[in-house]
Amino acid sequence: MLEKTVRMNALYDFYHPLLTEKQKKYMELYYRDDYSLGEISSHFQVSRQAVYDNIKRTESLLEEYETKLSLYDKYTTRMALYDELKQVARSDSSLRIKEIVESLEQLEEEGHVNGI
Repeated sequence: MLEKTVRMNALYDFYHPLLTEKQKKYMELYYRDDYSLGEISSHFQVSRQAVYDNIKRTESLLEEYETKLSLYDKYTTRMALYDELKQVARSDSSLRIKEIVESLEQLEEEGHVNGI
């Protein structure tokens, strides 16, 4: 469950501008503020089922955005490469540093081509 929460929060960070205000609020309360379905339903005066359905649809929508745009995947790849670059820089292996930098540049170029 913790892994799903971390992923949903990350996807939310990348794609929240594409959500409706209600979707944003439900996701923030559920995933960030750790509200229960009952607490959210009480706050908005709707059924728990309505809250559950909205959250599930929003989760699916965020996953669909990620499938199409891969912002989170590219971010995690980029961060892993930066971490590796730091490690390699400590051992002063310039050839591998060049390869890592080229990989990072390629990721950035792909993002610009896709309008990201």
